[in-house]
Amino acid sequence: MINLTINNKNVKAKDGMTILEAAKFNNIIIPQLCYLEGVHQIGSCRICVVEVEGAKTLQSSCMVKAKEGMVVRTNTKLVRQARKVIYELMLSDHPKNCLSCSRNQSCEFQKLGELLQIDDIRFEGEKSKSIVDYSSPSIVRDTSKCILCRRCVTVCNEIQGVGVINAQNRGFKTIIGPPDDLPINSVNCSNCGQCITVCPVGALYEKESVDDVWQALYDENKRVVIQTAPAIRAALGEEFGYEPGTLVTGKMVSALRDIGFDDVFDTNFAADLTIVEEGTEFLKRITNSLHEKEATLPMITSCSPGWIKYIEHAYPEKLTHLSTCKSPHMMLGALIKSYYTKKIDINPKDVYVVSVMPCTAKKFEITRPEMNSTGYPDVDAVLTTRELARMIKDAGIDFKTLGDSEFDNPLGLSTGAADIFATTGGVMEAALRTVYEIVTGRELPFKNLHVIPVVGFEQVKVAEILIENPLPEYDFLNNITVKVAVTSGLDGAKKLMEEINNGTSPYHFIEVMGCPGGCISGGGQPRPTNDYVREKRLEAIYKEDEGKELRKSHDNPFVKKLYEEFLDYPLGHLSHKYLHTDYTKRGLFNEYLKK
Repeated sequence: MINLTINNKNVKAKDGMTILEAAKFNNIIIPQLCYLEGVHQIGSCRICVVEVEGAKTLQSSCMVKAKEGMVVRTNTKLVRQARKVIYELMLSDHPKNCLSCSRNQSCEFQKLGELLQIDDIRFEGEKSKSIVDYSSPSIVRDTSKCILCRRCVTVCNEIQGVGVINAQNRGFKTIIGPPDDLPINSVNCSNCGQCITVCPVGALYEKESVDDVWQALYDENKRVVIQTAPAIRAALGEEFGYEPGTLVTGKMVSALRDIGFDDVFDTNFAADLTIVEEGTEFLKRITNSLHEKEATLPMITSCSPGWIKYIEHAYPEKLTHLSTCKSPHMMLGALIKSYYTKKIDINPKDVYVVSVMPCTAKKFEITRPEMNSTGYPDVDAVLTTRELARMIKDAGIDFKTLGDSEFDNPLGLSTGAADIFATTGGVMEAALRTVYEIVTGRELPFKNLHVIPVVGFEQVKVAEILIENPLPEYDFLNNITVKVAVTSGLDGAKKLMEEINNGTSPYHFIEVMGCPGGCISGGGQPRPTNDYVREKRLEAIYKEDEGKELRKSHDNPFVKKLYEEFLDYPLGHLSHKYLHTDYTKRGLFNEYLKK
């Protein structure tokens, strides 16, 4: 610990802290804008300036380390005047349409103006170049609202390792975006939406589908079916004032019924189904490899559309490593328009399927031409968690007063293994719970069924599971050690893919989620998403899992019934038709698409 003085108070701070961190540690507020803990620290906005005794100029508190004996003043006349002028100059180049902006009342720039007590607009002048890019099905860019904080640049380049947006040009002509003013849909963007989660203003936001969903609900000729991803139930409450990690599953279902959806299904059902299909596919591959038949290992999960888009661009020659399973919500969409429509005797063309997802990449996923196994789109619209919250508010529903409701069946029951799809490591753990029991006839030998080595937020996690005394039909797997790896965030995926490229990958099975921390940190989740919020959402997801009577996907009775009534068996003809897919070689510059 070190000793310093802030605003005439003697305080302590941890050695290595910046002045900003030291002030926060002692409950002293220093206004900030571009800084983002654990993500972005470049001191570009200068809002966090302070006076440091002995320094000739004001210092950026987010960049300067606190030192023993340092004397800091955060609210002098000079500091306050400097902050206000900096803010007003940024405001002079910013639209004033706050009431119609998607970030109204959740805008960090707006809140900063209130904190600094800005009550006048003194400066007006030339506006920087305005580009509104609607080319992507997932992400909208509005450069007129950009404040050049460069958070999105850092998250795209350093956290995700994709690097499609950067600062272009210099000075007043600076624009954040792809090079040469290219539309974002023409470059190798993964649509992950992490740039949206860190943007402090309305310069980046999801392409909204709310109006389309309302129109479908108003159409008397449409049966409108909605499904919700596992991560939604642990985050939606934040939009209504609940603490991060509050489970609101029952209230969410009640709200969806009140809005007017005809059926409320759970994507978790299809997550259980994914495990049965994907687990069977993994067993087939590892069996073939041990019998010297053609098999591509390691097999890699395919439920994250941001990851799929990334590998199509960055590693197009390695697509055979991907599981052929569609993502769970696309599986469920296909089943709704095939299996379910037959059960209720309705034409698939009259069914409109809506998915509530934590992910902006899902908006791109539903536009893929291969996602139409019934001749109609498997899913018609994707809403983010934030969009659903806006719909609930628009419908005049008092969320906190709602009672709890249950999902509809036959596509609404799920096991705890499906819930943990929401977090990094969850898909792998769910798969191991099923595959190990199929092979040995015994439960996975871990406390509370949790594969602890793959739980948590480390970038790359690994585990080994020894197969001993398998069932007779799997005797060839006896004493085989299955090696698995888990990563979240595309930079981690790159590290594992480079091992595959180099022929040094030791793994049989790899889980990749496109967003750091998994779906609980998706690009469509409530802001902010920081380490504290991630931890609380993760705890909620595991609580949901542990609270269920059924915790292994293959034990889901409605999944069993689905095979009896419709699919016959995993990896069968109908499974391949409705639940599996293939992928598109794109290349880093979309060169494969141009051939």
